[in-house]
Amino acid sequence: MSAARAGLALAPESLERLERALAEALASGDESALAVLGYGEISCVVAWPQSQAEDAPRLACKRLPDFESAASLDGYARCFADYLARLEAGGVTPVASHLQRLARPGGAVAGWCVQPLLPAGSLLPDLLRARAPDGADALIDELVARVHGLVGPRVGLDGQLSNWAQVDGALRYLDVTTPMLRDAQGREQLDTELFLASLPWALRGLVRRLMLGAILDKYYEPRGVLLDLLGNLYKERLDHLLPVWLPRVNATLERAIKPEEVRAYYREDARMWALLQRLRRADRWWQRRVRRRVYPFLLPRTIAR
Repeated sequence: MSAARAGLALAPESLERLERALAEALASGDESALAVLGYGEISCVVAWPQSQAEDAPRLACKRLPDFESAASLDGYARCFADYLARLEAGGVTPVASHLQRLARPGGAVAGWCVQPLLPAGSLLPDLLRARAPDGADALIDELVARVHGLVGPRVGLDGQLSNWAQVDGALRYLDVTTPMLRDAQGREQLDTELFLASLPWALRGLVRRLMLGAILDKYYEPRGVLLDLLGNLYKERLDHLLPVWLPRVNATLERAIKPEEVRAYYREDARMWALLQRLRRADRWWQRRVRRRVYPFLLPRTIAR
């Protein structure tokens, strides 16, 4: 079924309205007119239509960093489609996802990933907050099986809890806009500048040379993905599940994960992302107040970690 027939494609005029609404929010610093669903480390997700009163299916629309040309977005689109297929082939069912584009001034192209707006409470952190620890056994077993069935040297996965939902009793994966695919030589198939787009310009070279490889490597190894998932329990205030989940995870690994390793991993990860957010806010201040430019990303006021 095509994206349009499935109700995922925005009409051109709707996409232009959405892009204008985002541009106005970025220019004014006032995002109250946007129905923001969430903030990622790179981009935000907004609902469309903005009001439930409008007669249209509600969609979750994720704005990607600008692409310098149509050819650049074409390359991303191929990687995006390949990743969706590889997820399916590896036993991870992605939420239905459709990539749309819109020409921008100067030859740049805006990319939007459009997904159906999922039912309230279907994201795993919300489900787990309403579930007793012993009722989460089957869920962690299924997550672990999905990770082991997919992840390897050529295909990566960001398996943190907020990237999963349970819809009609089945697991669905949301975070498809950062395709983690490597070739036989271990090179990223995605242009890694997409990972760096939201960082201050002066930091990008340093992160590219010294940090990016280490950040991404863990997503191509099941133990790394599962350690990240367990550490995410602390961020989601679900660490009471760690004594239940850790033995079940370790039963599938050659090298067991220790509780203190999970805590240390979470603390280090939280410090790193908190620092990056502070730097992004400083860069936003510099761009707006000193350079008199529009800062091209919406940033959350705070992120609980």
